[in-house]
Amino acid sequence: MGAYKVCVIEDEPSIAAMYEFKLRLEGYDVTVAHSGSDGLKLIKAESPDLILLDLKMPHMSGDEMLEKLRATSWGSGVRVIILTNISKNEAPQKLRFLNVDRYVVKAHHTPAQIVAIVDETLGNFRDKK
Repeated sequence: MGAYKVCVIEDEPSIAAMYEFKLRLEGYDVTVAHSGSDGLKLIKAESPDLILLDLKMPHMSGDEMLEKLRATSWGSGVRVIILTNISKNEAPQKLRFLNVDRYVVKAHHTPAQIVAIVDETLGNFRDKK
């Protein structure tokens, strides 16, 4: 099997670039979108194995995007990690019904820890030396 495909949906270009760089360094095939609407198009085109999804984005929030994604046959089962700076207590209530694999607060995790969470979520247990 080839590299796992990961879509990063993050409106802040520098943050998206940081995660893209770190994930590529670890062998992932990474694509990026900077809005929820662009994210939906990208996900449909790429059929990723996993999505890293920010919640606070202009035009269409991450939870709105996820709700639309889950309503489609091509997006109903894709794995999703919410990657945001909104605490879980402040997150939209509907997230609990949208089949999210993990909820991660960016400020509490380093990029290397995010890669480890991606590895774990995908069952990608590589030999790390």
